[in-house]
Amino acid sequence: MAKRKWIVTSVCLLWGIAAGMASPVQTAVNARLHIAVGSPLVAALLSFTSGTLLLLLVTLIADRGFRFNRRFFHQTYWWQWLGGPLGVIFVLSNILLLPLLGSALTVVAILCGQMMIALIIDHFGWFGVPCHKINWQRLAGLALMVAGIILIQHF
Repeated sequence: MAKRKWIVTSVCLLWGIAAGMASPVQTAVNARLHIAVGSPLVAALLSFTSGTLLLLLVTLIADRGFRFNRRFFHQTYWWQWLGGPLGVIFVLSNILLLPLLGSALTVVAILCGQMMIALIIDHFGWFGVPCHKINWQRLAGLALMVAGIILIQHF
């Protein structure tokens, strides 16, 4: 059983790395779209529109339609609706930061911010996430990320 868990974890980590590789590409593409359309807001809107259309198509194919229980509106917490607005902040920030910081520094700064809040979410178990307490090893990992930002910024 341990070997199967190791394989599943390894596949998931590789999937995460691949998804992470998509982020700098998305940032660069959206920054160029910003230049093409002349507005970071329009670029973000077009990015979300094309993503929404793709997701709609995948949903129609995978779920064989588009249906959901309307009661879910009354069965959700207010914070469960923040994903979309947070995505807008993320994409718009990437579009605006890339020309100022470059691709590497933009990505590592955002990744460091993601790690900071992820450690806090894990520590307190917010949003129903399993608790993983902050310890010196996790803080050392964060410190290495901060050191990476400093190195990338100065070299």
